[in-house]
Amino acid sequence: MDADVTDSAGPPSDPDHPAGDKPQGRSQEESGPEGVTPEDGVSQDGSPQGDARREGTAAAGKETPAAAEPGGAPAPDPDPDPDPDPAKAGSDGSGGVQTWADRPKGGTVAARKSHWLRWTALAASFLVLVAAGAGWWLYKKLDGNITTDTSAAAELKAYEKERPTPVVMDAQNILLIGSDSRAGDNSEYGRDDGGSQRSDTTILLHLAADRKSATAVSLPRDLMVEIPSCRTEDDKETREQFTQFNTAFELGGTACTIRTVERMTGIRIDHHMVVDFNGFKDMVDAVDGVEICLKAPIDDKDAHLELPAGRQTLNGEEALGYVRARKSLGNGSDTERMERQQQFLGALVNKMQSNGVLLNPTRLYPVLDAATKSLTTDPGLDSLRDLYDLVRGMRNVPTEQVQFLTVPRQPYRNDRNRDELVEPDAGDLFKQLREDRPVAVVPADELKEAQQDQERKQDGKPDDTGSESPTPTPTYSGSSAADDLCKQ
Repeated sequence: MDADVTDSAGPPSDPDHPAGDKPQGRSQEESGPEGVTPEDGVSQDGSPQGDARREGTAAAGKETPAAAEPGGAPAPDPDPDPDPDPAKAGSDGSGGVQTWADRPKGGTVAARKSHWLRWTALAASFLVLVAAGAGWWLYKKLDGNITTDTSAAAELKAYEKERPTPVVMDAQNILLIGSDSRAGDNSEYGRDDGGSQRSDTTILLHLAADRKSATAVSLPRDLMVEIPSCRTEDDKETREQFTQFNTAFELGGTACTIRTVERMTGIRIDHHMVVDFNGFKDMVDAVDGVEICLKAPIDDKDAHLELPAGRQTLNGEEALGYVRARKSLGNGSDTERMERQQQFLGALVNKMQSNGVLLNPTRLYPVLDAATKSLTTDPGLDSLRDLYDLVRGMRNVPTEQVQFLTVPRQPYRNDRNRDELVEPDAGDLFKQLREDRPVAVVPADELKEAQQDQERKQDGKPDDTGSESPTPTPTYSGSSAADDLCKQ
């Protein structure tokens, strides 16, 4: 009969008319400890439950007397909590009314939220692992692209006593060598002399200790210099000789070239890099080409180059032909070719900085991949971390302070097809770089005008007698990465 009362006591969603609400004490008269109904608010084990949220309902009035232990002592209360949590009451046997209205409304939402949080955390962890794995794979790929020149390091170590001592420890002097080998993929650019290497382009790059300037000095390949005795690939000793500069690379490789530069300049070379033709091409393509301006069209079959006059963007293949062309541009001299190389390198640096390549990993990766695949370095620069530290130190150098010039030289007195250093200008330049002091570059026509002005001042009467002017910064003919090739 109690079940009939429960069923007709109103909808379970009405909290003011709970099913089975009877006068106090009725449950004790009609039901024993084993006949307690859920409507009485008593669990089957006799613990008080019920709707404790409603004011005026005494939980004690619905309790079943506790069974006494032998000896007359009352049994301990199985649930001493005077204020049981109604949320814990349910159909699991813990007692209490489990109508739809009495169920905790936030439980399902909390469970679903916890479920989605777990899946979100799992997905995020998976993405982090994938990104970390991809990053590590890219790093190892770039790192593995670099070729280490251990033989040059061993050769230089054997001649350590004759090498210059560094003057400014934080400054860096790096020798950049463009290989003229026609072996392998470079065979399309000329005759292969058994894979022999020649230094087509050699640049001494000086990075100031404060990393606020970078000076790149081109060394002509036809410059007449003293080449020390060097060890060849077949472990033979060459004789010391006075000959053209690029012979050093052909005879004794990188180590011989470094020792020749150190003897000529008195500057300690800290690192070196050897780059072949394809590396240069790929770097230009990686930055989507470099813009130049031509005053006249070019048609040079030897350089694989045919270009119209005017402003245009060169791809890698065209850029390589442009910087290597000699017979069809200008007067055909190596002097003009070096100046053209310097201007193009300046435009390449400007393109990389202005487009944010050095700060954008997505755009930097193709450049690093192109550079490292055709790069041979000493052990001090043979890792991606070493190269990144080098690039990071240069990325804040203003483009106007990235300067390019050629060592002061003139036609060699005994052979007009060769060059020789102009002194004391060359010596002054080397001293400035050795001591990490600034140099300045201006276009050739401006330098000529400045020299004429200086000569006129020396011929006239001095107007500052008795006053000492600071030592002027040595100025040379050259360009900077900030120069616009289309405005010259």
